[in-house]
Amino acid sequence: MQTLLLLAVVGFAAQLVDGALGMAYGVTSTTLLLLIGASPAAASASVHLAEIGTTLASGISHWKFGNVDWKVVAKVGIPGAIGAFLGATLLSNLSSEAARPLMSGILLALGLYVLVRFTFRALPKPDGSRPLRLRFLAPLGLFGGFIDATGGGGWGPVGTPALLASGRMEPRKVIGTIDTSEFLVAVSASVGFFIGLGSQGFDMAWVLALLIGGLVAAPVAAWLVRIMPPRLLGSLVGGMIVFTNTRTIMLGVDQTGGLLTWWVLGGVIVLWVGAVWISVQAVLNDRRLARRDQAPERTLAESAE
Repeated sequence: MQTLLLLAVVGFAAQLVDGALGMAYGVTSTTLLLLIGASPAAASASVHLAEIGTTLASGISHWKFGNVDWKVVAKVGIPGAIGAFLGATLLSNLSSEAARPLMSGILLALGLYVLVRFTFRALPKPDGSRPLRLRFLAPLGLFGGFIDATGGGGWGPVGTPALLASGRMEPRKVIGTIDTSEFLVAVSASVGFFIGLGSQGFDMAWVLALLIGGLVAAPVAAWLVRIMPPRLLGSLVGGMIVFTNTRTIMLGVDQTGGLLTWWVLGGVIVLWVGAVWISVQAVLNDRRLARRDQAPERTLAESAE
């Protein structure tokens, strides 16, 4: 029972992250499932089955608010589904000993990307006059879907920054489109895991706990994004993912009795704290600039009265 409650908290926390950043539900959930001892294939399978419900709910919400570009959903989601099926098939046929370091390596890379992306870079201004082409979206979807299934997450960290960096969609539509297309990826990955692992590859209690936690968190995430800057949240979550998966990798390769692991993890903590500090300073600076820009407007309004 304690494990199920912990998984519900995992699903809740992961959905908070995903709702605020438009990414990292799978990365966060799978990282924490591996931390409590789940096998890589079971972790990814359970997360993707739970995501069928969370992405469906998220997609419907985004559709109602006009945040979805359906043409992009089809062009990136269908190749993403193909990549997810291939990734699930690959992971289902790997032993736990081979899959764990592979998945931790993928998650570590994605965590580093999230950490660097939100610590050092601001969002570009969109230019909707240039449409996104299939030759860009299809390879992006294929790669993102494959990474998502083999790493237990990655659709958001791969797709959201790529579409934002293209500068051709406004951020709300990027997040809504990626979240909606992820439904296709989750369904396809689940089918791949079902074929590769059978029904015993899914722990339905885990799935239900993750799903309940995610659904409860969805409205809270909408509130959280209003009070916590995405840049700061991205640094916090990215650092957590990097720390956890670095620990998993080091425990498998450290032959010094744990001494090297502690030194490496200490270095990760120092970098993590530094990244959060940079993000805090960037957020404070943005707020100072916003107040400065608003000051002349208030002065003009007061003089007009």
